Amino acid sequence: MQFLYYSDTTSNITLSGNEHKYLFKVRRIKKNELINIRNLKDDYLYIYKIEDINKKEAFLKLINKELKPNKPHTFFHLGWCIIDPKNIEKTLPNLNEIGVGKISFVYCDFSQKNFQLKLDRIKTILINSNQQCGRSDLIEIEILNSSKEFFEKYPEFMALDFNGENIECKNYNKPFLIGPEGGFSENERKYFREIVKLKSFILRSESAACSVASKILL
Repeated sequence: MQFLYYSDTTSNITLSGNEHKYLFKVRRIKKNELINIRNLKDDYLYIYKIEDINKKEAFLKLINKELKPNKPHTFFHLGWCIIDPKNIEKTLPNLNEIGVGKISFVYCDFSQKNFQLKLDRIKTILINSNQQCGRSDLIEIEILNSSKEFFEKYPEFMALDFNGENIECKNYNKPFLIGPEGGFSENERKYFREIVKLKSFILRSESAACSVASKILL
């Protein structure tokens, strides 16, 4: 783990619950040792000293803070038509590590409307991923209720579909729209202006999302 997340990086903090468990049982941190903390709201790395630690709480004192941004060099916006939330949750850490900047989850024509994303759970997954990979910012997340809403909000976008041109390894300043398992409807394809494809077999939605992000960012 590259750092510990804690939202309130004041001069003195008290850790309990999962944060304390990580220090006490996983890291075996002892009194007077140092621990790196980020609040994921700014680019500072906060360095704390363990003033005291017992079986329930850890008491930390701020020693120093250093401006150390660790963010993606390129902003990449992914429009992802909603699939089974379990598959989305499994894929989020990969997209986070690759460096995706924003994800617009979209209820497309072939998305199952009973699929409900839990924003609190998504945030927790991303925080845990950041602690592991060292990223200092969180992916921006939004949920759009229809593909029409996406088309109206982002009229200039790239659609990943079978009859497009091969994706090039360059920076794109437009969102990339990835369809659900059933693909796009004919009505949705009427809004497509720029279409790209990957040199691959037929990909699952989550595989396509990771492949496109990797192609552009890595």
